Amino acid sequence: MLVRHLNLVDFRNYETADLDLEPGVNVLVGSNGQGKTNLVESLGYLSTLSSHRVSNDQALVRLGCDSAFVRATLAHGEREILVELQINASAANKAQVSRSPAKVRDLPRYLSSVLFAPEDLALVRGEPSGRRRMLDQLMVLLAPRLAGVLSDYDRVLRQRNTLLKTARATGTRGDRLSTLDIWDERLVDLGSEITAQRLDLVAALRGHVVKAYATIAGADHSPRLAMQLSATASEPDSDDRGTVRTESSPGRDVLAAAFRETLTRVRPRELDRALTLVGPHRDDLFFELNGLPAKGYASHGESWSFALAMRLAAAELIRESSAGGDPVLILDDVFAELDEPRRRRLAGAVAEYEQVLVTAAVEGDVPEELAGNLIRIKAGRIEDPR
Repeated sequence: MLVRHLNLVDFRNYETADLDLEPGVNVLVGSNGQGKTNLVESLGYLSTLSSHRVSNDQALVRLGCDSAFVRATLAHGEREILVELQINASAANKAQVSRSPAKVRDLPRYLSSVLFAPEDLALVRGEPSGRRRMLDQLMVLLAPRLAGVLSDYDRVLRQRNTLLKTARATGTRGDRLSTLDIWDERLVDLGSEITAQRLDLVAALRGHVVKAYATIAGADHSPRLAMQLSATASEPDSDDRGTVRTESSPGRDVLAAAFRETLTRVRPRELDRALTLVGPHRDDLFFELNGLPAKGYASHGESWSFALAMRLAAAELIRESSAGGDPVLILDDVFAELDEPRRRRLAGAVAEYEQVLVTAAVEGDVPEELAGNLIRIKAGRIEDPR
């Protein structure tokens, strides 16, 4: 899978931009704030329908404009596909594939990408929501139908929370909420599928993470992945989800039974707080190094190595699972954050991918192993290579 051409209109700081990309390595160089990250961010958005930098689409639309456009010509073997996305500041986004209307949520079917960025340090040190989002984006890339399951779950969760708020406001007792029982069953059905899929994904990632971490760090620090599930926690409404960690799926039926039982047990607390306390929206991915939680114990270099290992493991999993070939690898200002040995080892790990996009403020930060098509960016313009 390759990106042949990228066109932007009113995206971030670009009034318009046209970028031709080559197979192999493409290096985008420019001082900070010139727009090089905006270019790769647009491709990441096409692939995951979210930005690695902001949670609000409005920030992607150039100041003073109503919409931004991202168009990418993609090559799948001998076939080329034009994927277009209209990002609207105050309305639903729209999409086209080869000039025909398409569902926005279907766009990840056409472009697989894995993006490394400085923000990835939050995978190890940040909040659970970032780790959940990483897992869910990868699940959708591997099985696009799950985008619908995740969307349906979010809708049911919102409806259930609204009902809980209404019950609290009116003083309705939990045993008189037959409507809540109906929403519970829908929440359990969708939530247990998401949880089972996440557990399967973590199991598939585990071996790749161990290998990638050793490659990047140059040492074996026994990285470990496990899920902390609110459905099996003794106190799912606490900040600590409990010490029970799950490394493999016990099966969807077992997960559903545990989910249902915990929902029943915590219903009084949910009514008191008007909030759903159990489900995949409350789960976390646990990272461990050398027998200790990575969050709070890992050094800066170890945290970086773990975060990069997660992304590289995702790329390897897509590579072996997808009929579309390698994902597009994007390394956004990563090398400035790494010492020289880690730079070389990371470069060696990604150099053989079909297409790699690297951004850097200083050309010398990019290892020689990733020399390739050089593109200079200045003040929201792609400079003429001549």
